[in-house]
Amino acid sequence: MVVMAEESFAEVFSAQALARLRSVVDLVGPLPIVDFDAPAARAALRDATVMLTGWGTPRIDAAVLDLCPRLEVLAHTAGTVKTFLDQEAFRRGIRVSTAAFANATPVAEFTFAAIVFGLKRASRFADQLRTTRRRRSVAGVPPIGANGVTIGILGASRVGREVIRLVRLLHARILVCDPYLTAEEAQRLGVEAVPLDELCRRSDVLTLHAPSTPDTRHIISARELALLRDGAVIVNTARGALIDTAALAAEAVTGRLDAYLDVTDPEPLPEGSPLYSLPNVVLTPHIAGALGNEIHRLGDSAVREVEHYVGRGTLVHELRADELAYTA
Repeated sequence: MVVMAEESFAEVFSAQALARLRSVVDLVGPLPIVDFDAPAARAALRDATVMLTGWGTPRIDAAVLDLCPRLEVLAHTAGTVKTFLDQEAFRRGIRVSTAAFANATPVAEFTFAAIVFGLKRASRFADQLRTTRRRRSVAGVPPIGANGVTIGILGASRVGREVIRLVRLLHARILVCDPYLTAEEAQRLGVEAVPLDELCRRSDVLTLHAPSTPDTRHIISARELALLRDGAVIVNTARGALIDTAALAAEAVTGRLDAYLDVTDPEPLPEGSPLYSLPNVVLTPHIAGALGNEIHRLGDSAVREVEHYVGRGTLVHELRADELAYTA
C-alpha cells in the first residue's frame, strides 16, 4: 500500500517506477491512501505487508499499527520518518527504510556549488558588476579561489559524507567535526577529525550538515563565528537553527565573512533583515533538497528497497531505532 498525499504520489513516482513496483508486489487499496478511516483503506491496512510513505503521510501510531497485523516493512520516499512514525513501529519489529541518501545527493551537489562560488567570491563580484558596470576589481575582496583551501564540515551525516566525496575534487584539506565519527571512520573517509573550536579556527569554508536537535541549536554562535578567519565562507544547507542568525548578521554586515544560506532561522527571514541585501551573502529559499526532476530519485530509491526486500529479505538503507536519537 502507498500512504502519502496525492500530490506527493504524483511527484515522487514516475511511470517507470510504478511499473517496477507492480512487477514485484500487488498494490492494495486506493492509490494513494490518504484517509485511514475509509473502508478500502482499512482493508489495505489489514492485508499489506509493505507500506510506502512520503510527504503528507498521516501520523502512524500504535492505533494505526494495530490495523496492520501483517506489516513487515515501511519504505519512506523522503528523508525523515520522525514527523509521522511512532517508535512503536520499531518495537514491533517493523523494518524501516528511508530515501535520505537519495535526497542527500542534490543537497551535496548544491553545497559543492555554493563552496566553489563562495570561494570565488561570486556574489561580491556579481554585486560589483551590477553596481559599477565595469571590469572586475579585486581591491578589498577577500582571498579568491579554491586552491589549497581547508574545508571544515560540521556533521559526517549522509550529506556530509557526500560533500566529502565531492570536495576531494578541489584537492582541499578536509576537517570534520562530529561526535559520532570514529577515528577509524575518519581515516577511511580521508579526513581529519577535530573539535568544533579547531574546525572554526582552521577552516576557509565552514559547511553545516548536522541535524537540528536541542543540542545543536545555535551550535554556531557569536563565539564560534569569532573564531573563523577573516574572509571565511559559511554554507548552510542543513537547518537554519544551527546558526545564531543575529550573530551571523552582525559579522556579515562588517564584510568579514561570506555566507551562502539555503536555510535560515526563522525561515524566511523577517523583511528587515540585513542579510537580504549584503553583497557577501547569498540567500536561497530552501531549494538544496530534491526539487523538480530530482524528486524521482526518492521514488526510485523506495522501489529499489522493496525490490531488495522482496527478492533478498534485505534493505540497503535501513533505519535502526538507535539512530533516531542523532538523525534529523
